[in-house]
Amino acid sequence: MARTRPRPAGPVEGAAAVTGTTPAAPAREAGTDTARAARAGTVLTAQAPSSAVGSIDHAVYLPPGYDDEPDRAYASLYLLHGRGDTQAAWQRVTGDLDRLIVTGAVQPMVVVMPDAPWNQRASWYTDSRYTGRRAGDEPGVAVETAFTRDLVDHVDATYRTVGHRGARAVGGYSMGGAGALRFALAHQDRFSAALVLSAAVYVPQPPSDSSTRDHGAYGDGPRRFVPQRFTELSHPAAMAAFDPALPVHLFIAVGDDEDADRDPRDAEHALDRESARLHDAARRVEGITAELRVLPGGHDWDVWQPAFREGVVDIAAHLHTSQPDP
Repeated sequence: MARTRPRPAGPVEGAAAVTGTTPAAPAREAGTDTARAARAGTVLTAQAPSSAVGSIDHAVYLPPGYDDEPDRAYASLYLLHGRGDTQAAWQRVTGDLDRLIVTGAVQPMVVVMPDAPWNQRASWYTDSRYTGRRAGDEPGVAVETAFTRDLVDHVDATYRTVGHRGARAVGGYSMGGAGALRFALAHQDRFSAALVLSAAVYVPQPPSDSSTRDHGAYGDGPRRFVPQRFTELSHPAAMAAFDPALPVHLFIAVGDDEDADRDPRDAEHALDRESARLHDAARRVEGITAELRVLPGGHDWDVWQPAFREGVVDIAAHLHTSQPDP
């Protein structure tokens, strides 16, 4: 049976506190700033040791009241950024988290925003087998193992998070959406819900101009892209091996104005189409529940921010901090 170990109530030694996440306006009366600060979470920056990749830079959002309830343990959410972005991209949602937590729309949770700099920030969160093929070419690393094992274990040992799958979710947009889907389906022992926003997932193979082919995420040896490796790591393969005894909930969202590929042979891979197919496939798997939202907009934060606000409420309802039966 998983057990929750007590951890220190305050900021972690060696972690840098960035700021309370809701900026305070000038006080109109005594106590206004104090009251507002009490409703804001705190963002820390830290590093997690990893035998797979060396170390993992990450930001951690601690919810309002974290320091005031030293005996309370929290659900956790891991947010994966898109290709070319950094951990900072997700920090724009911390104000949304403050409001949703304070109003009771979601339970207080610890939110982890890791950085993924490997493979020119195009790791697709896989355990890459790419070795590089010329001097200066960056070989792949085991990002999937680093995040699902090393980072999760570090967070559970460092913060007051509940150390079982039922209290843990993962989310992401674009490349991060693909990673979140992979983590939730292939690591059911770790995650019970996923927020899948404009996920860069393709069936059966990615379009010819997709960056999934360019950086070794799905490579093997000297080859940057190996179709069989892509198939092995795809969500259809994970769904085929899915264990219904460990249910997973997916919240899938996408914009209605995703750019269609100019090559008609690849047009079927527009992400609005892929998201609809993903939703249909997920609902046919015993043990998976799924919601789909199509929002106005393209492949950007005009879609991802409102989708996050709705989606985090949806997945939070599927998380529980009570201990599971042994």
